[in-house]
Amino acid sequence: MHTTLNYSPNFEVKKRKKNQIKFIVLHYTGMKQELEAIKKLTNINSKVSSHYLIKNNGEIVVMVPDLYEAWHAGVSSWKNFKSINKYSIGIELSNPGHDHDYKKFSKKQIQSLKKLCKFLIKKYKINKKNILGHSDIAPNRKKDPGEKFPWHYLAKFGIGKWHSILPRILINNRGKKINLTDRKIFFTNLSRIGYFTKNTNILKNDKFLNLVVVAFQRRFRQELINGKIDQECFIISKNLAKKLN
Repeated sequence: MHTTLNYSPNFEVKKRKKNQIKFIVLHYTGMKQELEAIKKLTNINSKVSSHYLIKNNGEIVVMVPDLYEAWHAGVSSWKNFKSINKYSIGIELSNPGHDHDYKKFSKKQIQSLKKLCKFLIKKYKINKKNILGHSDIAPNRKKDPGEKFPWHYLAKFGIGKWHSILPRILINNRGKKINLTDRKIFFTNLSRIGYFTKNTNILKNDKFLNLVVVAFQRRFRQELINGKIDQECFIISKNLAKKLN
C-alpha cells in the first residue's frame, strides 16, 4: 500500500500500546480546498490532526503514526468508551462537507480507504462493528462523513456493519408512525448499538436525542434524514441491535 508522509505536530507524545486501538473513526475534512485542509491538519496552532488523510485522487497521506494519539474525535463516546481519541485511528477524507457544497466521495478515495481499513483491521484486530463515523461518536457536534458516504458498500467488504432488511420492507415502513412503546425500544436499541442516549428524556422532544436520531439516519437510513423516528428506523435499529451485540 503506497503512502506519502506529511507529519502533523498535533498528537499526544505518550506512545500507546497496540491493543489499545479498538476503533477506526472516519471523517471528512469539511473545507473548500484540499490544500487548506492539509495545512490545518499540520498546523501546530489548529490543535487538530488525524492519522491519515485520503486525497481526492486516492493518495493516502500519513500524518500521525498509529501508536500515537491524534486529535480527531474531540468530546466523544461509544458504548462504554469516552474520549475516543485514546482508542482510535482517525482517517480524514478530503471533501468540502455540508457547509461547502457537500459532494460524493471519489471512487479512488473509496478504493484507497478499503485498502487502508483492511490493513488496519488486520494489524490491530479491530472488530468491524467498531468502524465508526465522527457523527456516530459526537452526534451533537458533527455530521461527517455524512449521508453520501458509502457505508452499505463498504460493509460488504467487512468495513463497518449494515442491516439485513430487504429494500421493499424498508420502503413500505418509511413514514409510518411508531407508538410510545416502540419509541422507548428504539432508543434502547440505539444504546445497544453504541450511541449515547443516557441522561436524556426519551418521552419529550429532546434536542440531543433528535441529533442522535439524525446521526443514526445519516449512517443507516441515508435516503431520508429528517430526525423523525418512523417504522423504518425502528426495524433497522432492531436488526442492528441484534447484529452488533
